[in-house]
Amino acid sequence: MSSSKNIRIGTRDSELATWQAKQVAQQLNKLGHNTELIFVKSEGDLDLTTPLTEMGGKGVFTKALDNAMLKDEIDIAVHSFKDLPTENPLPLKVAAILERADPRDTLVTSKGTDFLDDPDYRAVIATGSNRRKAQWLNRYPNHEITNIRGNVNTRLEKVASNQWDGAIFAAAGLTRIDLDHHIDAYLDWMVPAAAQGAMAVMIREDDGEMEEVIRQLNHDETALCTTIERDFLHEMEAGCSAPVGAYANIEDGEVHFKAVALTLDGEERFDYEHRVSVGKAGDLGLEAAQELLEKGAIKVIEEIRLQ
Repeated sequence: MSSSKNIRIGTRDSELATWQAKQVAQQLNKLGHNTELIFVKSEGDLDLTTPLTEMGGKGVFTKALDNAMLKDEIDIAVHSFKDLPTENPLPLKVAAILERADPRDTLVTSKGTDFLDDPDYRAVIATGSNRRKAQWLNRYPNHEITNIRGNVNTRLEKVASNQWDGAIFAAAGLTRIDLDHHIDAYLDWMVPAAAQGAMAVMIREDDGEMEEVIRQLNHDETALCTTIERDFLHEMEAGCSAPVGAYANIEDGEVHFKAVALTLDGEERFDYEHRVSVGKAGDLGLEAAQELLEKGAIKVIEEIRLQ
């Protein structure tokens, strides 16, 4: 495509979403392309009180950008990959997955982390994620989970102004906008959401010219690992709001894959962990889902459907 024509990059207007879009713009600029940011408000940005699970999951953040692309108001859309539903009936597709940042979850507190060592303390932890809620209650069954909504900055303000003991944030989101000094603990024991820490660039399916440009941004290792994770999520028929985690990484030529599914109260947990050579990892996500479902994790999915 002509490098003189601006590539219109669609993004939500939060600080984090804008940061992500600017990263894509910088990479495209280095390839000789002109860019401009187009800001789009999503339902998830406008309604900051209804729990995401009641609004249809994280797809509420992507619909407005999908519509803008279908109307030819933008050429590409930049997303946190974990926010994209695994099924997309629209004529849109992911053309590039950028190199992943830290995939871990973290705890932000207003009073330190000593309470975690007191088995009798009944802490109140804020999160809007069923995955985080279930894993936290599995580890700390006497704690209470309260809902929290809003962009990163808004949620940080809520932690400071409420009587909660802490809230759970993605490490990547805090680090990207220089707020990682708020992190009090990295939750290495918590299995992250599928594709957490990765950014995806979406285009129209019929835009071959744009696809040639955008696929130059793709990071092959991240693409392989996040595809395994999202295959797992899709096969589980879990969706973004399910208490399901999945994480794949490559070590010494092998893909190490961990997955977990839990009931919402955290009382029942189904785990999967396996290593396989990179060349044989194509069906790893599907195999993990089938194994967990056979072990009984189908009750996790049925519980979410009943909600």
